[in-house]
Amino acid sequence: MASVTNNTTTSAAEIFASINGSSKATSTSATEDMENRFLTLLMSQIKNQDPLNPMDNAAVTTQLAQLNTVSGIEKLNATLSQLLSGYNETQGLQAAGIIGKNVMVAGNTLPLANGQAVGGALLESAADAVKLTVKNAAGKVVQTEDLGAKEAGSFYFAWDGKDANGNALADGKYTFTVEATAGGKKVAATAMQIGTVSAVARSNGGFVLDLGALGDVAFKDVQQIL
Repeated sequence: MASVTNNTTTSAAEIFASINGSSKATSTSATEDMENRFLTLLMSQIKNQDPLNPMDNAAVTTQLAQLNTVSGIEKLNATLSQLLSGYNETQGLQAAGIIGKNVMVAGNTLPLANGQAVGGALLESAADAVKLTVKNAAGKVVQTEDLGAKEAGSFYFAWDGKDANGNALADGKYTFTVEATAGGKKVAATAMQIGTVSAVARSNGGFVLDLGALGDVAFKDVQQIL
């Protein structure tokens, strides 16, 4: 007949250790294991060296310095990994905090909804003339506007969804370009699209923001939070 023994003097840790085949568990890091092996080999080398040609002190010092260098690099890598992990968590909190807000990212999409659309641009330097050109899905120009002078940096604009003849256009996706000049010379201008953050997701490269009709963009690519 099978029987069960109730042994209250045996701790749970001892039971698990017994199941795992050992009552004591020891663990060492890769650095500690390497140091132990190195010191063992070094001591063996010293014990068995030629008495008439002993190991030079400089050689021993060099070997110890190399070991310390390797150990230091591993500890530095561990520290950097911890810092990176903390940075990623902070970035995640920042990304979650902008849900529901509008952000400006590189792109030339101009979604028109309820007769309203908003876009932006980034100027490398100040411009005394900035021209906006809006195109429909077929690539046809439907509106052009002079936005006037702008300072260096980013700015945003609003479009009422009307064509050059004042007719209201249908809601949908449009595209735009921005051309800027200063004293008749071209100023580098980058089209910036504006979207509302609806969700945040983690990816291998960081955090990704869901901007609805504008698609997904990396959190690091956000130029401005409006």
